[in-house]
Amino acid sequence: MEKKFDINKLVRANVAKMKAYSSARDEFTDFDKDMVFLDANENPFDNGVNRYPDPQQGTLRSIVASQKGIAEDTILFGNGSDEVLDLIFRAFCVPGKDNVISLPPTYGMYNVLANTNDIENREVLLTQDFQPDIEAIFKQVDAYTKLLFLCSPNNPTGNLIEQDRIETILNRFDGVVVIDEAYIDFASSPSWITKLEKYPNLIITQTLSKAYGMAGIRLGMTFASAEIIQILKKIKPPYNVNGLTQEKAIKHITKIDNFNNEISSILDNKGYLYKALIDVNFVNKIFPSEANFLLVQVDDAGKRYQQLVEKGIVVRNRSTQPLCKNTLRFTIGTTQENEQLIAALKAISN
Repeated sequence: MEKKFDINKLVRANVAKMKAYSSARDEFTDFDKDMVFLDANENPFDNGVNRYPDPQQGTLRSIVASQKGIAEDTILFGNGSDEVLDLIFRAFCVPGKDNVISLPPTYGMYNVLANTNDIENREVLLTQDFQPDIEAIFKQVDAYTKLLFLCSPNNPTGNLIEQDRIETILNRFDGVVVIDEAYIDFASSPSWITKLEKYPNLIITQTLSKAYGMAGIRLGMTFASAEIIQILKKIKPPYNVNGLTQEKAIKHITKIDNFNNEISSILDNKGYLYKALIDVNFVNKIFPSEANFLLVQVDDAGKRYQQLVEKGIVVRNRSTQPLCKNTLRFTIGTTQENEQLIAALKAISN
């Protein structure tokens, strides 16, 4: 049975009333035709980037919709996932009044964006095995709780959030649930995109920065009901995804064999690194991971981090995060980089 949900009860009143800015390229959409364009106050001299990009990213949207098996009107692109997350805050949360829930240890931008938008972030710690504490979460929910953030696979821990816990949250929560799937392409479980029709209060964010290897172009993807996407489109900047980003993304995401080969290589290297870490004498625990990194508990994270830096290896010290005392996060590199890391770990083992 589908959840009864009215998104109009959650959207900010001023956003509900407003009309989106209509750019020149929104009003005349056949801008790929051989026309004389005198409508957008552009420089007329062609240098490859003198024209505004497609504000709706039509070609890219069509490709992604086909690959994901979803409708085009359920997709929104952003200047990285962070822009889309910010749009979600601004669409649904009234500054100084509403609140959201996040579950640390998790991605730090949820808290940064809450503070930026003057929204209270009610943090509810994950359990010791890095799963949502359902009852603790709903003790924090009130009439002003608009958003709940789940990162799965979670950063920095690497684990998937259990399906039954996510379903419980989706069914019980009267606000919008945002599942951040930045690392989903490395995971053994499928994306929650397949559940969008069942859960109208679900928003999913993904990125081209991880599995697709395009962190430098800053392109994030959001998937939700057509109604939610229309709300977010009202407040997004008109040309938020530039032309060079669109061109690079279109060229790269169609190389499916290359994508699959890189995923396979990363997962193989993760297994190789995991086995090597077991034999490192200062490693106390290696946490299960469904991402392209391993969170590892060591004897002294500060000391080991510095020793690795001195060996020319930069990892991430996550010890400041709740439940992550003395942990280092190792991103999975190439086979050669893995071997350099393992050699460095062996050299500093004492």
